[in-house]
Amino acid sequence: MNISKAVKQRILELCSERHITINKLSTICGLTQSTLNNIMHRNESKPTVATIKKICDGLEITMAQFFTSPIFEELEQEIK
Repeated sequence: MNISKAVKQRILELCSERHITINKLSTICGLTQSTLNNIMHRNESKPTVATIKKICDGLEITMAQFFTSPIFEELEQEIK
């Protein structure tokens, strides 16, 4: 799994835990719907650290909590 897919999967996981939609997430995070749609629907979209921070702030979690998931232990080597 690459980082883009892992971030997408983690966002879906966090939304599911909180019973919110991606649209609701965009509202509470102060992100445009198109930004989250790009992350969720474009396979090679690479969200910035600032975008992930906004998601974390909206969900009231730390970035460490965001990345503390088995999802991120299965990442492919990015440099080939």
